[in-house]
Amino acid sequence: MKKIILTFIAALGLAAGAAHAAGGSTMAWDKAPNKTNDLPALQNGAKLFVNYCVGCHSAAFMRYNRLTDIGLTEQQIKDNLLLTTDKIGETMKANIDPKQAKEWFGANPPDLTVIARSRAGHGGTGADYLYTFLRSFYLDEAKATGWNNLLFPNVGMPHALWELQGTRHAVFDEKTHAFKGWEQAAPGKLSAQDYDKAVGDLVGYLQWMGEPAQNSRVRIGVGVLIFLAVMTLFAWRLNAAFWKDVK
Repeated sequence: MKKIILTFIAALGLAAGAAHAAGGSTMAWDKAPNKTNDLPALQNGAKLFVNYCVGCHSAAFMRYNRLTDIGLTEQQIKDNLLLTTDKIGETMKANIDPKQAKEWFGANPPDLTVIARSRAGHGGTGADYLYTFLRSFYLDEAKATGWNNLLFPNVGMPHALWELQGTRHAVFDEKTHAFKGWEQAAPGKLSAQDYDKAVGDLVGYLQWMGEPAQNSRVRIGVGVLIFLAVMTLFAWRLNAAFWKDVK
């Protein structure tokens, strides 16, 4: 009985940890589009990442020249994605001072190299989490940054993509405080559909960055399985031919 109780308590602890990882929200995660094989989408995602994320977040395990794997030339990377002080062989490091970041946001912004892999949970994949998170910001004057997030309540991060999405308020039921919908305060540079597409591109890039060789790994794995299936067929027929006269 004691073991059962301890097991139950441990399970509750794991569930609480999973809820904390998702920002303490029970909000359902939206399904992210799979764009890890879409080179134009990955290239646009890389552009969005450099323009809107690298200012605060590093990707310390990803070098700029690795972007040639998604179809960019080194010259394109130099012309469109590198700051004047960066070099093609350097890693994607944030320009923000860690001490200032902690003062402004309450914590140093995390490295995003493997964020799409680390955020997987009971609600779905890490890509699903990021896709939902980046589409769940709303204005909140009570917060120091002026922003809050439905998926991650009281998050210290401001809405980095607000210029693209525009500003909006979350509408809650006065009695139950349940989320009812969105109220657009000001339009952004993109329509709602185009913004969702841009976020999908960015999340696809974050997925790819977490494991750049994943598509090659899958292709090689499929080839190996086909090879083994063919060899198994040959081995079976050879075995039958070798033993057919043996009684």
